[in-house]
Amino acid sequence: MDNKIKLLIDKIKNAKSILIAGHKNPDGDSLCSALALMKIIELNFGKKPTVIYDGNVPKFLDEIPLRRETCFYVHLPENAKFDLCILVDYGTRSHLGGAEKFTNAADFVIEFDHHFNEDVVGNLCFDDTTKAAAAQVIYDVANEAKFKTDQDIIDLLTLAIITDTGNFKFVRNSDVLRETADLVDAGANVAHLTNILNNKAKKTVLVEAKTAANAEFYMKGRLAIATITHDDYKKLDGRGELVLNLLSQIHGVEYVALLKEQKEDQIGVSLRSKRIPINEIAENLGGGGHLCAAGAVVRDSIENVKDQIINAFKGK
Repeated sequence: MDNKIKLLIDKIKNAKSILIAGHKNPDGDSLCSALALMKIIELNFGKKPTVIYDGNVPKFLDEIPLRRETCFYVHLPENAKFDLCILVDYGTRSHLGGAEKFTNAADFVIEFDHHFNEDVVGNLCFDDTTKAAAAQVIYDVANEAKFKTDQDIIDLLTLAIITDTGNFKFVRNSDVLRETADLVDAGANVAHLTNILNNKAKKTVLVEAKTAANAEFYMKGRLAIATITHDDYKKLDGRGELVLNLLSQIHGVEYVALLKEQKEDQIGVSLRSKRIPINEIAENLGGGGHLCAAGAVVRDSIENVKDQIINAFKGK
């Protein structure tokens, strides 16, 4: 057992209060990994961490194990303070949201992440950018530390991997498939877990289908751009993955951009690519992400952002 894991164990053992948080507006990897870590600590150390979130939890995550044990951060006492704060899948400081004040006040911060980040928050970092999901990082540490697991942990780690790989569409190495196979051998039922994610509201599916149907195509059909107005954005559940998936299935489409009018002159941008990296485009817009799945939030009108996207993809 290496020194980092020994320090991890020591910090958990000696903490009187533990907070676990992921990034704002949690996705499957962020929320499922946080809950899996909560259960790992409870099972192996006899302590119950508090799991918080900020923003909106997508409805399709309503049926995941232990979902009811999460807490919207504003419901914590005004003077709440934690000895140990554990961040999962947070990406960058700007994504911490409501967790930031607790992180700043904590005696020690540990992080588990798979995003590239030059300005890490954790005092102890378990980061691996080769992993497809933060859940894999937790899985590796749990194995090395020989932590006990149960069905909830196995299912949550599997769900995190399923969602962050887009049902394995974004797999770029065999590592994640081997680890998923190990989780299946341990009792994960992928068919069942995938099915509990089919839990979107009717209005959301209809808005996403309409948005995909009204998409515009550029660069001789290689770039698809879809836009969601603010009125429709309020009906959106999550990041509009259905729009991205539908448009990426069209023959000849290599890149997909989804522009979401979150507020007046605040546009959420989601980018997808079948092969060629597009994370640099997101970074130039002030965001980031993975090589072929990235995003940003841009303070501008939706038309101006669309023009920026079109210009950014020229030459691709």
